[in-house]
Amino acid sequence: MSKQRNNKSKGKPSGRGHETSRNTSYARGNAPIKPNKGGSKPSTPAKKSNPDEIRLNKYVANAGICSRRDADVHIATGLVSVNGKVITEMGYKVKIGDEVRYDGARINPEKKAYVLLNKPKGFATTTSEGKGRTVMDLVANATNSRIKPIGRLGRNSKGLLLFTNDESIVSKFTNSKHGIARLFHIELDRNLKLEDLKKIQEGFKIEGKLFSVEEISYIDSASKKEIGLKIKNTGNILIRTIFDYLKYEIVNLDCVAIGHLTKKDIPRGSWKHLTEQELNTLKML
Repeated sequence: MSKQRNNKSKGKPSGRGHETSRNTSYARGNAPIKPNKGGSKPSTPAKKSNPDEIRLNKYVANAGICSRRDADVHIATGLVSVNGKVITEMGYKVKIGDEVRYDGARINPEKKAYVLLNKPKGFATTTSEGKGRTVMDLVANATNSRIKPIGRLGRNSKGLLLFTNDESIVSKFTNSKHGIARLFHIELDRNLKLEDLKKIQEGFKIEGKLFSVEEISYIDSASKKEIGLKIKNTGNILIRTIFDYLKYEIVNLDCVAIGHLTKKDIPRGSWKHLTEQELNTLKML
């Protein structure tokens, strides 16, 4: 009997170059197992991750609150909630669309974006699908962040519309007392009577609800059908309600300014990102 056979019979692997040593390896007790190509240990299939989910600590960190390690501490102490429920579980995963709050304030893991659109007629101000042409179609290539319009312009209205995912900016517009004003150029179907202009200026009640504006005036060097009107309300329902009540029809409605922001250098149907200076001024308003 050869030396190699003696080695094999004792449960020892044979020398290099022998067929047995290339194709067979041994575990304890001389039980053969199938070799793993390349000599590495067999690996278990990796669990597929959901691309729409993100660990909560990463979500908090990406929002610029703190590091992931500190985020774990904040989560454990109950400072973070998801969709209204406080989460203290380590490794908890959330979807990008979930409402995540840190110490009561909503946070967002995306890069903040501020897009100013000069809306043309024929586009609905909505983020819903199945509504025909919408303003979201016009800003689709502006940013990867999930921006939404602040306020509304009717499908047949035109002018400036601001989009962002920054909740602190949105809150500035939804505060009716200290909000950011929007200036509209409005054309009516007939001349606006002076007494009606004064009535709008002073504010009046419709079915017990007060309707008032910041400013209203005739447009210089134009007919009395054209007026400038400034409001802090985010929609244009207030405007239409006022003129419907006074029996005027709005022929054209154009938002020409939002705070200090104007349509300068923004052709109809186009958009631009706010400059750092424009954004800083907006935050100070």
